[in-house]
Amino acid sequence: MSWWRTLLNLPPKGEQWSDQRRTKKPGKKRPSNTAPEWWDHPDGPVSPTPRQAQGVAAQYSAPQAHPPAGGVMAPPRRPSSRTPDASQSGHRTPERLKQRSPHGSHTAPGPVREPLEPGQPPWSTEPESSFSTWARRFFRGLVVVVLLLAAISGVRSWVAPNRTPETVVSNQSGFPADEARAVATRYAVSYLNWDEANADARPAQIALDLAAGLDSRAGWNGRGKQTADRAYPGEVKVDSGGVTAVVDVRVEVRPYTKRGGAWVAGRYSWERLSVPVARTASRIVASGPPTFVPDERAALPDNMPEAGAPDDDLTAATLKDAEAFFAAYAESDNKVSAVTAPGSTIRSLNGSVKFGELKDWQVFTGNDDERRATAAVTWDGAGDTTLDQTYTLTLRRTVATDGAQRWQVAAVG
Repeated sequence: MSWWRTLLNLPPKGEQWSDQRRTKKPGKKRPSNTAPEWWDHPDGPVSPTPRQAQGVAAQYSAPQAHPPAGGVMAPPRRPSSRTPDASQSGHRTPERLKQRSPHGSHTAPGPVREPLEPGQPPWSTEPESSFSTWARRFFRGLVVVVLLLAAISGVRSWVAPNRTPETVVSNQSGFPADEARAVATRYAVSYLNWDEANADARPAQIALDLAAGLDSRAGWNGRGKQTADRAYPGEVKVDSGGVTAVVDVRVEVRPYTKRGGAWVAGRYSWERLSVPVARTASRIVASGPPTFVPDERAALPDNMPEAGAPDDDLTAATLKDAEAFFAAYAESDNKVSAVTAPGSTIRSLNGSVKFGELKDWQVFTGNDDERRATAAVTWDGAGDTTLDQTYTLTLRRTVATDGAQRWQVAAVG
């Protein structure tokens, strides 16, 4: 018997629950015995039914010791009650006709089923394989585990239901850094602007970005005057929870000094602030007053990429071409396009400055088609003003139609 029939408690293949050896109950209108009792009729025998006639013919089909002269021997008739002496008419003991099988007297009998014992199933059992036993136990255990988990999770949801947080928490990658920079920059400008002649203007500007419920005076005593016009945001450092952050902002300020009844402007200076912000369900807000951070100079890192080894021969060979390029670079786009490498587009300074001199020029080693170079240029400004700048350029080797080779500027920076 297959394992899945055993798991579902089904009978073997080919059998049904109704395949039981039970005795049929007689019908309501079916007689229990249809054999003719011809001895109850003194006037003659009763004609049997076709099936009963077959039984009677089979009973008398055996050979007789003295057969009659012709025909089939009929059963003796019971003497009539009108006969005075019954013993003289050959009285015979009445008997019940035996019904035979309708298939003939020589048909082989079919198999006989033994009666069932009380409580005995109507099928025979077969030995079960180890795989069927393991599979049945596995599926039963799986069902039990699923029911237990469902019950445990349901009880836990009743005891401690999930609560939706008011503030959406996410990691650093999902923090709106651009919005944080915008809010922190405007808040830093409002924080460093004050005027005692209009003391209410500063709190109104600060309240645009400060979280509700915090003091909009932000530590100012209401005295003095200062302006802040330009601000540049920098790095945004988000905490591990993804709710708060600190934004680095640089602001240009100009203080004023009161002399008599007038305010005298001082020098411009840069202030660096660290602005705390927080993420709410709707927007980014400043979560408190900023703090001043020192702006210190830092040295270059030790792992700065090197330009390479100097190529003195190529440096000397391209010095005049470099001077011609920077002279055209200061004037117009048409002039600079005539001295650049084919396929390159370089925009000029359009006369904002004039070329003074090429103070330093150096070409470095590389491949045969492209090299790196640096140039220290002095620009002449208005009046007697001069300004020195250092450029990094890319040189590319070009071949003319006559076979002449040149190195021309392909890119600046």
